[in-house]
Amino acid sequence: MTGRTTSKRRAWINAQIISPAQGLHGLGGILVDDGWILAVGPHVTRNMVGAGTEISDCKGKLLIPGLIDMHVTTGEPGTEYRETLASASEAAAAGGVTTIIVQPNTQPVIDDAAIVDYVLRRARDTAMVRVAPMAAITKGLNGELMSEIGLVKAAGAVAVTDATRSVANANMFRRALMYARDFDMLVVQHVEEPALSSGVMNGGEMASRLGLSGISDMAEVIMLERDLRIVEMTGARYHAAQISCAQSVEVMRAAKARGLPVTCGVSVHHLVLNENDIGAYRTFFKLSPPLRSETQRCALVAALADKTIDVIVSGHNPQSDDTKRLPFAEAAYGAIGLETLLSAALQLYHNENISLERLVEAMSHKPAKMLGLETGRLAAGAPADFVIVDPHLNWKVEAASLCSRSKNTTFEDRTLEGRAVETVVAGRSVYNYAP
Repeated sequence: MTGRTTSKRRAWINAQIISPAQGLHGLGGILVDDGWILAVGPHVTRNMVGAGTEISDCKGKLLIPGLIDMHVTTGEPGTEYRETLASASEAAAAGGVTTIIVQPNTQPVIDDAAIVDYVLRRARDTAMVRVAPMAAITKGLNGELMSEIGLVKAAGAVAVTDATRSVANANMFRRALMYARDFDMLVVQHVEEPALSSGVMNGGEMASRLGLSGISDMAEVIMLERDLRIVEMTGARYHAAQISCAQSVEVMRAAKARGLPVTCGVSVHHLVLNENDIGAYRTFFKLSPPLRSETQRCALVAALADKTIDVIVSGHNPQSDDTKRLPFAEAAYGAIGLETLLSAALQLYHNENISLERLVEAMSHKPAKMLGLETGRLAAGAPADFVIVDPHLNWKVEAASLCSRSKNTTFEDRTLEGRAVETVVAGRSVYNYAP
């Protein structure tokens, strides 16, 4: 884990504090010194913090733990024109994300200890938020030769994954889970059966109308079912990176009921968008897994509310104009999402689909707990990573103002309600919103 330099003694008062891990929900403040939280709660007031403390009055805005995004793709090393660790961290800070977990599908692939170390050193030098890499399950993401899981964990990797590729070979995946279990390493899988996923959007009536090849949700469900049987054999900790359909929800719910050590995530795009948003072949909406029907979207929202789905991710995947400004079938998969993660998720709160506490938990405390991080909570002795949020501030998503090097956002030209107005990492303010 990396972060920027720490700060002097500061206090933020008169805030609506929400921290599910501590059961905090109410008016109060937070006092920090040298990058750590000294006190938090209703007793932190202007009179309590003492002379010589720099005080910020939040004027009733929300104060929540810094968000942790478990699914961030960058272009560093190898394709820095798409995104660097520095530009990704700027986008993260603007979106209230204080920790980014980066995917290993770089050039070269993050599949050994030396490259893990390189990423951490680059982040220390250039990033304004905390950065932690996932390492590849298999060398070169080729699904054939397993990476040295113990060594990459010792170097600082927080989980292993083959990014947007599934480990299709069942025996290889079984071996990886067994090794990961011995090192208590989380295994993250892109749940998609390659032989069944040759289409470009969700299979169904909309795909037929657009004349595009469809991907059945069974491609996801079959791979997930297989994985969970192997988890049952090995006892390893397993996380489905992004699920996108109701049947996957039922499979995960049943696995949790059996006591398996499994979790799953969903991208914010799949919670607030559906296949109809593709409209006239809009390639910014070409995602993997694909956007599903409205019925499926509603099932995902309900599963997030009842905690069958554990975490929300941005699915941040920057792509250049060269790979997106193409016919839909030829365009690359992916959309950026770091800067819009919080604002898009707040739509669910404003529509009364999900409580604010549940949204905050799914984007802070839960991913921190899964990855063994110190952050994601507001408590004395914890790192001072938090966000001041104005939940009713309207802002328009404009490509020119986004911090990411790539501009392939699904929310282009939309007005979103709510956003981070200040982001604090290790007690240091790394972002302040200036309309």
